[in-house]
Amino acid sequence: MDAVVIGGGVIGLAVAWRAARAGVSVAVVDPEPGSGASHFAAGMIAPVGEAEFGEEAVVALNRDSASRYPSFIAELELDAGRSAGYRQTGTLHVATDDDEQMALERQFRYRQELGLPVERLTSRQTRDLEPGLAPSIRGGMLVESDHQVDPRAMVATLLQACSRLGVQIHRCQGSLRIEGGRVTGVDLDGGETLEASRVVLAAGCWSGAVKGVPDEDIPPVRPVKGQILRLQGAPGMISRTLRGGSVYILPRDDGRVVIGGTVEERGFDTSVTAGAVYELLREARALVPDVAELELVEASAGLRPGSPDNMPMVGSAITPGLVMATGHYRNGYLLAPATADAVAGVLAGGQWPEATQPWSPSRFRRTAGVRT
Repeated sequence: MDAVVIGGGVIGLAVAWRAARAGVSVAVVDPEPGSGASHFAAGMIAPVGEAEFGEEAVVALNRDSASRYPSFIAELELDAGRSAGYRQTGTLHVATDDDEQMALERQFRYRQELGLPVERLTSRQTRDLEPGLAPSIRGGMLVESDHQVDPRAMVATLLQACSRLGVQIHRCQGSLRIEGGRVTGVDLDGGETLEASRVVLAAGCWSGAVKGVPDEDIPPVRPVKGQILRLQGAPGMISRTLRGGSVYILPRDDGRVVIGGTVEERGFDTSVTAGAVYELLREARALVPDVAELELVEASAGLRPGSPDNMPMVGSAITPGLVMATGHYRNGYLLAPATADAVAGVLAGGQWPEATQPWSPSRFRRTAGVRT
């Protein structure tokens, strides 16, 4: 075995699939692939809509990954023989009061200064695009280039593509094996050992708890709770992703609607609270009143893998043979193509792309290490 990936979320599976495509023999170790944050995520691919003030470098990296999506999805669906639920729907940011209107204007000007593709809309133009919006909407900002993917469809597609390319999926726990100061493989909890010269740590917010990882390489990831709702209605209530206040609403082709998402520092708590459900529905209804008529089919909570600066950790660890691919926070699906391409390239014998330098785990070391 050339490489073992610990973690079967969207990042781990994407890395394994891309590596297998590059001719690397690879295995994935995860008790329940796709059951963590990747299962509960909404699936927004929104590098422009989610651009934050002062994060120009982050925006550039996010846009680079988003630009890879069309070819990434085309190749994935070709290998798997099924759809990954990718849609180029665009995002419509809306303001429900004067304060939000002023904030939206600042966000629009900031994106304009960065040369990002955005369009400012009046109240009437906003409602013309989405007739289901509340009459109280004051205005909007359209980001046509943002898109989305159905996370559960994408995970299933990644698993099938991996299977067809010969990736071994071991549904169990694994611990890192180190001999002579370097990685030699992964010990499975059933007693089997997968020998490999490279191991990729991609276990999301649990990456810091994987057994066998040396203290100096334990990534500083933390769980960030996000509660999310899934509803069912008829197709066509809204056609784009909507964002307003602290809520987002994503439509699926079949009439499903996803509403999210809270950001809570609650440790590993995954309970669903009545208060969060109420707030999400209340804010969603303020944007689209007909949301109240939809069937609530699921209320759930996932744990995003946050890092100290909320940027991912992708790069070589101090221990030779150990590679990090974790800490993607709210952008696991957005950054899957860029992460998978970079890590798979290294597993196939290449070098780290210069563009991934800001993601290097060395930024959290007291003495920065050298990427290998």
